[in-house]
Amino acid sequence: MRKHITLLLLLATAIALPATASRGHNIQVQLNGFQNQELILGYYFNKRMYVTDTVPISGTGLAVFQQEEALPGGLYLFYLPNGKYFDVLINDEQNFSIQTDTADLVGKMQITGAKEPGLFLAYQRFLMQKQKESEALRNEIKANEGQQARVADLSQQLQKVNQEVADYWDRAVQEHPETFFASFIKAMRDPEIPDFELPANTSNPDSLLQAKRYHYYKAHYFDNIDFQDERLLRTPFFVNKLEQYFERVLPQIPDTVSEASIHLIEQSRGNEEMFRFLVQFLFNRANESKIMGMDAAMVALAERYYLSGEADWSTDEFLEQLRTRVREIKPTLLGNTARDLQMESLDGPIYRLHEVQAPVTVLVFYEPSCGHCKTAIPKLYKEVFLPYRNKGVQVFAVYSMADKEEWQGFVDQHGLHDWLNVYDPYHQTRFRAYYDIRSTPMIYVLDRDKKIAAKRLDVEQLPGFIDHLLKQ
Repeated sequence: MRKHITLLLLLATAIALPATASRGHNIQVQLNGFQNQELILGYYFNKRMYVTDTVPISGTGLAVFQQEEALPGGLYLFYLPNGKYFDVLINDEQNFSIQTDTADLVGKMQITGAKEPGLFLAYQRFLMQKQKESEALRNEIKANEGQQARVADLSQQLQKVNQEVADYWDRAVQEHPETFFASFIKAMRDPEIPDFELPANTSNPDSLLQAKRYHYYKAHYFDNIDFQDERLLRTPFFVNKLEQYFERVLPQIPDTVSEASIHLIEQSRGNEEMFRFLVQFLFNRANESKIMGMDAAMVALAERYYLSGEADWSTDEFLEQLRTRVREIKPTLLGNTARDLQMESLDGPIYRLHEVQAPVTVLVFYEPSCGHCKTAIPKLYKEVFLPYRNKGVQVFAVYSMADKEEWQGFVDQHGLHDWLNVYDPYHQTRFRAYYDIRSTPMIYVLDRDKKIAAKRLDVEQLPGFIDHLLKQ
């Protein structure tokens, strides 16, 4: 039970909840300490809290939530007028009563008429007690840091408390295997990493052991999650668990992220609500990522689920916009061979991008009237080109407009004559489409074979990346 609400309660119309049954629900809440006010019933979804219903509290402290439709299973919260709230696990049994006192919401609570809310209440009380014990032991360990024997004894006691919590989880799953309560408890648990035995005379045993533990943890991270159980969507931990996996466990490599995303989504097939959520959540996460190259994961998910017709909840307008965006992005994905450009130079000769012989080619699109270009292009010349030209780095600089006089003046002003300065006044190369030019300056880094090694970098990021590329 958390004392104060930390997330905004939003209208339930934001999420369409499926109808689970026609038997309805009737939940009576008797609150000692509140009269003639309102009580809110909400639920968790995607790190937010949504309102399901609001009812008046009578003069005797009674609030009754009653509707003809059953509530979808999940963890619900009852939000009190003073800003406090308590959680109740709700599944199939939805005709029950809650009685509590605002002085101690969980400690004084009694639930009658339903099994699983009572199991969850008992779990809350047990966990709160063990948290108090753990905190007391940690404080005592900190206070006795210099006494080795005492610290060892306290640490052993703390380990015992942790084991008691683990044993409770095991019993909950074993004794109530078909309940949502068991699924909820199991899903919160991290995988237990086994003790690995290393061969004798192993070099770097600590590093090898750490690697084994990491790979086991990554492979078994979702062992306790049932992706066929959409009730887990309406809990506060489900999305946090997803985010931790994709942000902290997986290496941020586009192919790795897209493969892991598809693997999880495929586990939810057959459960329409979970499938839809995972497709949307993982697609949006890839689409909104600030990590260079992660658009490849977005493209992979878009093509597999949206543009294939599987995301039948999407509008035609959205799908057409997505189809266009994927078509624009695909030529610029990292690892692709950059589209060849054959353009006219300031002095008249024609230059081709693929004829540039260099271990690294910086391809930059700019226009002199662009405010950012006025500072970035001279900086690119002084801080990147000059220090690296002796290492073979070349700059293929594309003036993106058609005013040759403006272009000449800018090149002369900043002394950019050592670059391959080119333009396409008649837009014959369609460079804007092939390089997804939506703003300038736009910088790409190409390797010796003219494959795209980096894109959309700031000038300040180039030296470190070029050093890395040259070493490879």
